[in-house]
Amino acid sequence: MIWRRIRELLGRGIPEPDPDAIWLYVQCGRCGAPVSVRADRRYDLNPHESGTGYVLIKEIMDNRCFQLMRAEVHLDDHYRVVERTIEGGRFLSPEEYHQLQGA
Repeated sequence: MIWRRIRELLGRGIPEPDPDAIWLYVQCGRCGAPVSVRADRRYDLNPHESGTGYVLIKEIMDNRCFQLMRAEVHLDDHYRVVERTIEGGRFLSPEEYHQLQGA
């Protein structure tokens, strides 16, 4: 246990991916702040009313101007995004998010 932690601190350990995580990357429409949000597919998804797939509704607030954004994401039975909408901001790719974080 301690040796694994030491390897991780030295950069040799690669963190394991979280199979239950669904990540959303958004940018505030008012101040431009990038925000990442983790949703848990075990608890945060609702079954779609059609009987197939899921719906994720997240209210997101950035830490700069505190504007509330509302994202609605429709996923298929394999947790792939089928459709998504957002109010008060825009969706980012993971690359765009990391680029804005570094700026």
